[in-house]
Amino acid sequence: MIATDAPSPADARYLAPSKGDLIFNRIARRLTAMGLSLKGSRELRIVGRKSGEVRTNVVNLLTLDGERYLVAPRGTTEWVRNLRAAGGGELKVGRKVEAFRAEEVADADKPAILHEYLVRWAFEVGRFFEGIDADSTDEELAAAASGFPAFRLVPAA
Repeated sequence: MIATDAPSPADARYLAPSKGDLIFNRIARRLTAMGLSLKGSRELRIVGRKSGEVRTNVVNLLTLDGERYLVAPRGTTEWVRNLRAAGGGELKVGRKVEAFRAEEVADADKPAILHEYLVRWAFEVGRFFEGIDADSTDEELAAAASGFPAFRLVPAA
């Protein structure tokens, strides 16, 4: 995929992290680096689309019906743009590193993913899901889906 900075309507949604988010992310990053995953946390490692340098973020890895997913609760973040451009990356916990390819999930396929993500991590990220929660209907989740990029992860070849 060719990287572009021209925003699409789905790219319009982005919520910047607060100071509290940044502090929590630093703590989660350190624990994950030590091999202590917080409810599925991983360090996401992706080559930056502009810099060519490896960029890292702490993410929640969702496993649902045997498939693994990453969801961006704050919308089209830099890691989302980098993952779209790179097409894959690595997940790390402690010393264990796993390479993957990423396939972006269509909005129509997101309701079950968003529901399960909210069931597991609403305590942490629920405030980013304006107007929806784990009790929302599939129709409500589908209506909000374009604002929450999601990727299915498959093992790198």
